[in-house]
Amino acid sequence: MTTDTAVADEASAEQEPDSLQQQNPGGKPLKALLRPVAPKLAIGRILAVISALLAVVPYIALVHIGDMLLRAVAAGEPVDGDEVQRWLRILVITFTLRLLVYFVALTITHVADIQLGHVIRQRMVERFARVPLVWFTSTNSGRVRKALQDDIGTVHNLIAHQPVDGTNAAVMPLALMVYAFVVDWRLGLLTVATIPLYVAATAFSMRGMGAKTAEMDQRLSTVSARMVEFVTGITVVKAFGRVGRAHRRYQDAAEEFQQFYYSWVGPLIRVSSLGSSLLAVPLILLINIGGGTWLVHRDLVTPANVLATSLIALLVPYGIEVLMNSMWAQQMAVASAQRIVDLLDTPVLDDRAGDTLPVGHEVVFDRVSYSYGSGDDAELALDEVGFTLREGTVTALVGPSGSGKSTIATLLARFDDPRSGQIRLGGVPVAAIGDLYSHVGFVLQDPQLPAISIRDNIALGRPDATDEQIREAARAAQILDEIDSLPRGFDTVYGSDTGLSGGQAQRIAIARAILVDAPVLVLDEATALTDPESQHQIQQALSRLVRGRTVLVIGHRPEVISGVDQIVLVESGRVVATGTHDDLLEEPAYARLWRFADATSSAGAEGGL
Repeated sequence: MTTDTAVADEASAEQEPDSLQQQNPGGKPLKALLRPVAPKLAIGRILAVISALLAVVPYIALVHIGDMLLRAVAAGEPVDGDEVQRWLRILVITFTLRLLVYFVALTITHVADIQLGHVIRQRMVERFARVPLVWFTSTNSGRVRKALQDDIGTVHNLIAHQPVDGTNAAVMPLALMVYAFVVDWRLGLLTVATIPLYVAATAFSMRGMGAKTAEMDQRLSTVSARMVEFVTGITVVKAFGRVGRAHRRYQDAAEEFQQFYYSWVGPLIRVSSLGSSLLAVPLILLINIGGGTWLVHRDLVTPANVLATSLIALLVPYGIEVLMNSMWAQQMAVASAQRIVDLLDTPVLDDRAGDTLPVGHEVVFDRVSYSYGSGDDAELALDEVGFTLREGTVTALVGPSGSGKSTIATLLARFDDPRSGQIRLGGVPVAAIGDLYSHVGFVLQDPQLPAISIRDNIALGRPDATDEQIREAARAAQILDEIDSLPRGFDTVYGSDTGLSGGQAQRIAIARAILVDAPVLVLDEATALTDPESQHQIQQALSRLVRGRTVLVIGHRPEVISGVDQIVLVESGRVVATGTHDDLLEEPAYARLWRFADATSSAGAEGGL
């Protein structure tokens, strides 16, 4: 596309949602996203609670067995083997049952994750099939890639693991600590001795975590978008020696993220290190075994009690660590869910299209206005544009770069809907024509060939076309011999088995338009980026393509402009004048364009339409 599309790209980038501003502290987007699998997640949490409570029983069994052994030794009596075996069976059964319940809970949440991933991707495909084509810019490509890969992966961890791991990490240490107080309140205090200090340090370091996490995620989205933007245009910028300038936007975004991350994480690491030292194993053992030994010597508790509560104290830090990771995952998932919901809420084209068929193929632009931004203050790219394409004629759009020519052309192909006004084809608004692309075909500057076979590329608009029809379209587009010369012919996969020149790719796009055989045709500078030899071949194909059709063409070359039935002069989004070449020679703006085009036209320029 031309400069008009570049304007659209910039406008789209400005509209990119700011995760920091849109962050909902209550996690409402996340709740809405998880609604289809909420029952499964609830079952997973319930099973996790059961598993966590079962984890207490082995410690109860351990205390009972230890006390029986110590009492038997102290009394010089034999150990009650049956009682010991009974408690051992209880220990093994509950431990095994706990693992089984935990496994079932994880299985349920993983199934929920698979289900939700399918639902999200399906909804995205359905949504993207209905959004305006102008929405698909390089910046939006970065957003879509992040949502489909990174964000769904982040939500995966939250669904598949957090309901079970997080619930277990919260309930199991709590249940064990309660049991430690049941064994002896003094041992219970030793078990949690360092936790208040750790919680205080953690609370201090977590201040503003939600906002910071959202800001980090937003900055990562910006870096991702700039990377896609840079890589997509690397060929052109290298050809013109502008790599440094083109790379700067990506580099600046990366450096800004780096500075933000270091300034945020640096203090966190110091506080986190202090907090982690309070849960170190040597310190916990020193407090619990040292304090427990003193209590044993005073005959306040038994060694079995001290052993059980010391083991519980060692498990508490693990539970806290998992719980903190779950909280971090929750923060990340809320931001990811917000971006996914934003994409799923992308504005779509009006679906009022019905079975109305146009009567004839005259095209009328009736006071059409359009802006790439939203809101009343958005700058208009087109301002009440009005003209008519008579059936069976060729109309050329001319004007300086950025005047709105490509925007007009793509609105006819319904890449988006006007902000106001109407475009009618055969007396019917294009938005009301159900199968618009059987009536309107287009060949753009960028041919946009998917990575599929050349046969499928040509038949993209008519999947039911026969091989003979595809070959005939390729012949008419002056590309048949070159396709046949490829090792795999029409089965050659574009971008994988072979690469094509710009002229070859453009002629395949023309073959596609010929096969569709639409009575209205939009040509957006179809030869602008090709060499003179390719221009001649493309022009021969276009000359055959436009016969008998209503054609809207964008072009600057004198041969194109002078050979059409009507010329529409566009400046700053407005139609300045319409008429034939001779009619407009007295128009100063047209005369300037004509002199410039005539001066820069090469000897090998394309022939007349």
